[in-house]
Amino acid sequence: MLVFLFWVLLVCSLYSYFFYPVVLHLLTKSVKPSQSVDDVQAPHFYSLIVTVYNEKHRIKQKLENLLSLEFDKDQYELIIASDSSDDGTDDIVRKYESKGVRLVRATERLGKENAQLTAIKAAKGSVLVFSDVATIMEPNALTKLDGHFQNENIGAVSSEDRFVSKSGEVAGEGAYVKYEMWLRNKESKLAGLVGLSGSFFAARTEICADWDIHSPSDFNTALNCARAGKQSISAPDVLGFYEDLKDPSKEYARKVRTVLRGITGLSRHLDVLNPFKFGLFSLQVFSHKLMRWGVPWFLMALLIVTSFVVHHGWVYQMALVGQILFYVTALLAHLSPKLQSVGPIKLVYFFVQVNIALMDSMLKFATGTRMTTWKPSAR
Repeated sequence: MLVFLFWVLLVCSLYSYFFYPVVLHLLTKSVKPSQSVDDVQAPHFYSLIVTVYNEKHRIKQKLENLLSLEFDKDQYELIIASDSSDDGTDDIVRKYESKGVRLVRATERLGKENAQLTAIKAAKGSVLVFSDVATIMEPNALTKLDGHFQNENIGAVSSEDRFVSKSGEVAGEGAYVKYEMWLRNKESKLAGLVGLSGSFFAARTEICADWDIHSPSDFNTALNCARAGKQSISAPDVLGFYEDLKDPSKEYARKVRTVLRGITGLSRHLDVLNPFKFGLFSLQVFSHKLMRWGVPWFLMALLIVTSFVVHHGWVYQMALVGQILFYVTALLAHLSPKLQSVGPIKLVYFFVQVNIALMDSMLKFATGTRMTTWKPSAR
């Protein structure tokens, strides 16, 4: 029985990261690409919505970035949605009213999604573009977005994130980022993304009609696209640039916050796991979200079970040794940060850190912790 459990736990541990990509690849090979519209339509009218909370030190840079976009000025509007900021951010925004910037303010601080909803109600656009203060958009970002929305089958478009170092250089993509982008590309071609880039994405206004302020907007928008029979895609030509965190030690807290919000969102919309209702999109949510969140628990159980079946043969002995070496490597990297610069060791350390954050998030959720309001990470 324990030997059987060992293999079940091994498959569950590997499924999200290794088996699911294979399944995605095979499925996408049998799916016809989404057909775009033959006749080029007139550009959509865009409402650019930036959610802020106490961003007086960064809001000017963001506003100047938005005002520099190379797009017909009559085809978009700029809305800053303040989540009841109290540090003078709103006063700075008001100084830009003569340049077409509109301030909408949530009546109370209920979180990012509530502030976004306040802006949605005031928006005039047929497409809504959501962006964070920390994210810098390219001058031709709206032109590229408009090209994707010429396809009526597309309900939402997610940018791809690019990190910028303190020296201003765009950081190269690591192995994990490349892996995630590959997954998102495959999901885009199948049933659509299961989550967009929360820092920069766009969606048709009708997709945002059902707005759950207690679910992350990036997941909620992808879910609404699936419900509407439209796709949410990742656009490699639409980029969002933002700086690394000033304090790298805060990255762990950011991961916990992000996952906790994701778990909360899925718990509020469990029907998305019904394949009879959502088809392949359910498979993607189950595989990319639920099974990945379960990895730390599968791994912990696998280590325990392996220690009990080690006498069954050399395969199980090697499995136990391999697991111990894996976690010892991560521990040494934690104790000696210099080791984190070594490629394979960095990947091991990152993987273990991510899964500890996943476990922490799930424990917080199980004990009743929820997170709706937020304080932007310092960059």
